[in-house]
Amino acid sequence: MPREHVARLFVQQAGECARLGSSLYAALLERAASDVVEGGPCADAVAGYEQSGVEEALPLRLLGGVHSLVLTGRAPELAAYYPSAGGAFTPADGDAVWCAFRSVVAEERGWLREWLRRPPQTNEVGRASLLLAGLLYTVPTAQRPVRLFELGSSAGLNLRAEQFRYTAGDFAWGPADSLVRLTDTWEGCVPDWLRTGADRHQALRIVERRGCDPTPIDPLSTDGALALRSYVWPDQRERTERLEGALRIAAKVPATVEAAGAADFLAEVELEPGTVTVLWHSVMRQYVPAEEWARVEREMARLAAAATDDAGFAYLAFEPRDVAGQPGFWLSVRVGAGPERLLASAMPHGLPARWPDGGA
Repeated sequence: MPREHVARLFVQQAGECARLGSSLYAALLERAASDVVEGGPCADAVAGYEQSGVEEALPLRLLGGVHSLVLTGRAPELAAYYPSAGGAFTPADGDAVWCAFRSVVAEERGWLREWLRRPPQTNEVGRASLLLAGLLYTVPTAQRPVRLFELGSSAGLNLRAEQFRYTAGDFAWGPADSLVRLTDTWEGCVPDWLRTGADRHQALRIVERRGCDPTPIDPLSTDGALALRSYVWPDQRERTERLEGALRIAAKVPATVEAAGAADFLAEVELEPGTVTVLWHSVMRQYVPAEEWARVEREMARLAAAATDDAGFAYLAFEPRDVAGQPGFWLSVRVGAGPERLLASAMPHGLPARWPDGGA
């Protein structure tokens, strides 16, 4: 039955939220799943989306819409339980927060149905830790100019990755006064390849920053910033703080994000002498249709084949994949037409990363 399918999506996402440290969203989604089956306000709000697949993230769309109402002062009773709005939540508050949440959905279901049209875009800043590590690994010489391109950029926050501060134990890289501080970026030893790359590059010289997204977000606009804040889980303060810092950096460091599909965007990219062209993406592959991704791979092969010592090309990806039969999220790199190398795994939000060989 359609409602049962939607309820399963909610239950599945509840489990993911619990696993990734959001007890608030886990509690809400478990109850929302029952509300969908029973034909309550949540069922009305998502009516017409009963055939949604996991990749469409329907539960997160609904949660993001409600969070936006909280952040804009339109749901004061619910805000009392949302840390992002100054509230507090404990597991003992489960029934109370659900009552407030359900009332908001019932009162704002028309507005929420409009919100559901927009795809969830967190532009997760924590993933920059993996991407930046891969960049330090792949750029061959200090101060080599880097042209940085990103697929599925959302608001383009991670196109400013070298502006962030990264620390793990005695390891540190990036501006000491950065507004974005990614701490405890590695679990266990920091790998030798990263230390070597960090020693080689005391700083990175990014001379071009461009990305694409089917529905890009302007992080400097009021609506764009609200959308980004709304999709950060409200009881994860560190993610909220990282986003706020990244928004302030975005106001100072320009980057361009085009409204375009990945394949069409790449078709316009050419290598340039005296630079390294770096292409990266993170947790976006699942949203690209197979036919389009085949075109993306052809364009990447074109760029890799054209690479020379003077006009370099590197490809970095942080995406879910099975390795040795185990699912996870992995950073992979490929320099020019060379072989792919898996550098590290991490949680979906990027922190902390793990080096499978213990830092060798």
